[in-house]
Parts: sequence; structure tokens; C-alpha cells
Amino acid sequence: MTKKRNETDTKVETPALRGVRPSVLATLSANKITAGTLALLLLGFQASAASFSFSTGDPDGKIATLSRPSSPGKVQTETADDFVVTQPVVINRATFTGLLPVGAPLTSIGGVEVEIYHVFPGDSANPPSGNVPNRTNSPADVEIDSATRDSADGSLTFSATIVNPSFSVLNSVVNGINKSPGERTNGEGAVTGEEVLITVNFNPPISLPADHYFFRPEVLLSSGDFLWLSAPRPIVAPGTPFAPDLQSWIRNDALAPDWLRIGTDITGQGPFNAAFSLSGETDADGDGVADSLDLCPGTPAGAIVNANGCSIDQLAPCSGPASGGTWRNHGQYVSAVAHAAGAFLAQDLISADEAEEIVSQAAQSNCGSTRR
Repeated sequence: MTKKRNETDTKVETPALRGVRPSVLATLSANKITAGTLALLLLGFQASAASFSFSTGDPDGKIATLSRPSSPGKVQTETADDFVVTQPVVINRATFTGLLPVGAPLTSIGGVEVEIYHVFPGDSANPPSGNVPNRTNSPADVEIDSATRDSADGSLTFSATIVNPSFSVLNSVVNGINKSPGERTNGEGAVTGEEVLITVNFNPPISLPADHYFFRPEVLLSSGDFLWLSAPRPIVAPGTPFAPDLQSWIRNDALAPDWLRIGTDITGQGPFNAAFSLSGETDADGDGVADSLDLCPGTPAGAIVNANGCSIDQLAPCSGPASGGTWRNHGQYVSAVAHAAGAFLAQDLISADEAEEIVSQAAQSNCGSTRR
């Protein structure tokens, strides 16, 4: 929408040209479904969808490690384990398995948060602090903000199921998370608890491009602590083997932003994986809309899209209506852009200033003009 109109071309006066902001706001109330209607015309171009799934397999009984948010008298402690996606995906659901204190009711689970991290040195200070033996292949210093989901703000819902009322592991890490040279504690010994499977659903789904990541869940309990269970390493069926499979890491507020390897650094055992799974769908153009729902495949990187995966440029192309053919005149094109921008504004996808700028650029273009 950046092509300049020939100044000698006859202008078709439309509300969008006479007053851009009033036009956009009027479009919001009078034509807010237009973008969705246009998107339906693109249904024949829908991308081919494929499912995405990943699992580290079932718990192996080797170790359980703390993963909880901060609460009165308790510091935040995070455990993370890695996974790989080989193409852009949207993740709708995750599961992870851990221990509750023996006899704790499922209602003691007060909240769940999930974060995704890049692999160090992404999103990190480099070189690191030197407070841990090694940061190679650790989670990053900070999480991917756009991928955080929390039951506290409604972006995540969860349910829990007791798998085994009494499940024992050979070792645990809860409090022994120390800076070098005191990182080797050998763990805090065997522990028994209720084995629970926690299922989380993400709304909105988590959109990730192809890359190597770490998955970090936290569980808030009204009493006691949630310990995340380890899974076999290397991964075996029913898990999803991949390479390179790194290992699980842990940190608390005193250690952050650094991380320690649970096996290599703390216990001298392992290394370990953690028990979790992910499921979702491919997203070929990486716009955050699953391929099965994407009516506008091939969206350019970084473009803002609606729930159908369509950008304003795709809903109102310069070359002609999305339904086919050519624009009758420049005014018809500008009106279509204004309608689409109004719909995006109504859905809080863009601001009023952005909508005004989009329509202004359309008005200054030569799209739909007889003189190109």
C-alpha cells in the first residue's frame, strides 16, 4: 500500500479520503464484519494442516525437583527441560507429571504458570556471571514474554488427575541450589508423594518458530510443594526422541539469572529429563494462526493478522479484491482497506492511529487507479 498515485489521476472522493479517522471509526460500527467476510472468500487457499506433538515419556522414578512460584516465606524455584520444533507451530496444550504431598487434595493446586525459554546465550547476558560451572545449553536468563501463560490472568486453564496415590523417587532437589563452588549437594534424598498429571490448555495458543527451547512449568500449592518428576534420558517410547537432547536445569531467586544442571552439577547423577508433553499444530507462515484455521497462508513475516490468519494487505490487496478480479476504481480499494482496518481496530489488533495511517497510505496509493 505504498505505491504513489499519479497526481494527474482523477480522485474518487470517498469518506476515507475526506476524513480518515472519522471514516475508520465509522467503519468500526457499520462494517466491522467486512474483514471476516472477505476472509471467507479465501477459504480455497487454506493451508494444509498437520498436527504437532512432543513427549519425553513417562516418569522414571529417578528424581523429583521443585518448581514453584514465590509465595510468603518461599522463594521462586524453577525447573526447565528442553524440546525442539522443526517448523513453526502453535501449541494448544501441555501436560507434565509431578508429586504433591501425600494426602494433598487436588484442590490444593492454586495456580499454574508456564514459561518458554530460548537456549543460552539467547535472551541472556554473555559472558555470564561465573556463579555456576557452565551455562552452555542452559535456558536463557529470561523467558520469552509472548509465550508466557498463567492461570492467574486467564491465559491458561488447567486440570489435574491423580495417577498414583503413592509414588517414590530415588532423589530430590528442593533447597540445595547453590552458587559455585557449593553447587554439588548430591541431592536431598528419596521422597514419596501423590503422582499427578497436570493438563494445561493455552488461550491464546503459544506460537513458536522452528528452534530449540526450554519448557518451564510452575505450580502453586496451598500447602507443601510441587516436585516435577524426571523422565528417561535418552527418551524412549512413548516419548519423542530428538537430538541434541540436553538435560533439565534448575534455579531459584538466589541463583537467577543463572541455572544449574540438576544431574551434572547438583547430584552427580543423570543427566535427567523431565516428564512433559506438548501438542498443537503446524503454522507454515508463522503468523500465530494454526494452519487448519489459516485462511490466508503465506502471510509475510511480522504482519498483524486476524483470527483467520489474514493481514489487511491480504484482505484488500492492491492488485484487486480478494475474491478475484480488479478494483472498479481507486475509491473501491480505499473503502475495502478502511473496512478491513476498522475490523482490526474493533478487535484491538491495531490502534486508532495505526488504522488512520493504514487508510491514509491506501488513499495516497495508486491501487485501483486507471493510471498505474
